[in-house]
Amino acid sequence: MHKDFFNYQAQTTPFASGFEVEKAEGSYIYGKNGKKYLDFVAGVSANTLGHSHPKIVDAIKTQAEKYLHVMVYGEYAQEMPVALCKLLADATPEPLEMTYLVNSGAEAIDGSLKLAKRYTGREEIISFKDAYHGNTHGALSVAGNEYHKREFRPLLPMVSFIEFNNEKDLEKITEKTAGVILETIQGAAGFLLPKEDYLKKLKARCEEVGVLLILDEIQPGFGRTGKLFAFEHYGIVPDILAMGKGMGGGVPVGAFMSSREIMESLSHSPKLGHITTFGGNPLIAASSYATLKEVLESGLMNEVHEKEKLFRELLVHPKIKNINGRGLMLAVNLGSPEYTIDVAKRCMDKGLIVFWQLYRNEYLRISPPLTLSLEEIKEGCKIILEVLDEY
Repeated sequence: MHKDFFNYQAQTTPFASGFEVEKAEGSYIYGKNGKKYLDFVAGVSANTLGHSHPKIVDAIKTQAEKYLHVMVYGEYAQEMPVALCKLLADATPEPLEMTYLVNSGAEAIDGSLKLAKRYTGREEIISFKDAYHGNTHGALSVAGNEYHKREFRPLLPMVSFIEFNNEKDLEKITEKTAGVILETIQGAAGFLLPKEDYLKKLKARCEEVGVLLILDEIQPGFGRTGKLFAFEHYGIVPDILAMGKGMGGGVPVGAFMSSREIMESLSHSPKLGHITTFGGNPLIAASSYATLKEVLESGLMNEVHEKEKLFRELLVHPKIKNINGRGLMLAVNLGSPEYTIDVAKRCMDKGLIVFWQLYRNEYLRISPPLTLSLEEIKEGCKIILEVLDEY
């Protein structure tokens, strides 16, 4: 299988590991080599409840026995997609009430950009330097790292960039702007947090000039920061909320939410303002509903602060410069990309899966399942410290 993987499956880097997976359960992935690996990455923030969570597996099996795909999005009322959208409305603050289900976080971003343009009738989008929102042409257009986008130009026109946490730059948001898109916590840049009242000031500026604020919560949701979505820490509510990754519990899904008034603008002039064949797939919706219900009812979000605190207490070492992030999305600065990538490989050899940040490779990514136990945190941190002590 290792040879076929490289011969027939398209690669995204010249150095994919080709690790062969046998099974995955709880906080562990088991290789065909007979070893088990503690997972501190969770499929890059996707496996919110760990691997093969029984409630997710049961939900998928139950739905699979009823029906799979029956019609393109928005035509038939299907039990699990409707239940998921209703539960999201119940769990989020007003005016968020209607959800458009799609296939990925990147598609949720594209849909959000279209929605902002359609509702406001304006053309300019403002994004942020070092932003990452996905890799479709629309999502890449609002990415803030030129290295990752320059070979794919031309991209969307009329996209401008301002600096995260720079209040003076807010003046660049004007009556010409349709939407401002922002990661509540900047992901690829190293899990950077908004400062003080920055998000409140950003929201106020958007309201002042009639601009829709789009928050990308693809990594923080569901529950990774101790709240269902990270914006709940900062006293604001976005006009459009984009999500993906962890909302599916391990299956491909995305969504964007808004008020009824804003969302309904996609239904006319033109009709089919956004359309998808497999968005709202009942099997995927069943998995996402089970994930959301468990996150809301299990008390796992109440444990996030304690788990973050333990990570920060244990990960103290001369080679660790600082730790960015919030909750169970942490970025450990080891100083250089080469060193960090080598540390990740050595951790893997010792049975721990860690990764690195997309733009800032000097940061070691820690984004484990919410279900990770305190003992497993101690086990994994011990391995990281052992590797750091080796050289």
